[in-house]
Amino acid sequence: MTERNEAWPAGTPCWADLTASDPGRTQEFYREVLGWEYGEPQPERGGYRDALVGGRPVAGLSPAAPDLTGVPHVWQVYLATDRIDLSAQRALAAGGTQLVEPVEVGPFGRMSIWQDPTGATFGLWQAGEHVGFAAVDVPGSVAWCDLMTPDHHTARDFYAQVFGYHYEDIGEGGVSYATFTVPRGDHPAGGIGGTDPAAENAPAVWSVCFQADDVDTAVQRVREAGGSVVEDPFDFEYGRLAVVAGPDRESFAIMTPATAQATGT
Repeated sequence: MTERNEAWPAGTPCWADLTASDPGRTQEFYREVLGWEYGEPQPERGGYRDALVGGRPVAGLSPAAPDLTGVPHVWQVYLATDRIDLSAQRALAAGGTQLVEPVEVGPFGRMSIWQDPTGATFGLWQAGEHVGFAAVDVPGSVAWCDLMTPDHHTARDFYAQVFGYHYEDIGEGGVSYATFTVPRGDHPAGGIGGTDPAAENAPAVWSVCFQADDVDTAVQRVREAGGSVVEDPFDFEYGRLAVVAGPDRESFAIMTPATAQATGT
């Protein structure tokens, strides 16, 4: 496990959270599937609590507000910023729409919620005491975040203007996909790709992928815990991956990286 105690570089996916219709059920589901433990609920944040691996925050869970009944449950990805007001100005100038203006989250940091020009929703997070992902490279932590959108050209332009992303195309077989690196970054921080042209009305959405000790075993745990399997496990260049859904039909991926497969960890 790699521990992190400093804010993530601007533009890096740094946090993910989920609202749950039944928090107890959702907590137990992810405990069974990913081995999560949980921090104490925060009453001042509506019962929000951190999911923990090795005592380190890896994601957030929150009860759904009563007025959000019927709103789809999705994993919300947050992108790091060191100056949230400046990032907000850039996002507006690049065609983004502000859904929630920057707000203080106690001593933890500042956040806001946005929609990019292709319709994908994302958060901005300026770290205070809470840096975001504080554990990586371990089962249960986030392994990858990416955006899939019908208009990947517009999306790439938008995030390049806001965060200065640099792209490397790695798509194959007519599928558009590029990894992005933040300024002064030395490795890809995430990806942006095009949705399947055959999938009509496919939404633009940021997605999260969690690391698993063994994907096939994790898929079985998903079924046993009351979730569903969207896409069965398959091998690809970077490891073995499956797409599943949780108690509120929230979609996420689980992956065993190729390095972990090779070492048997």
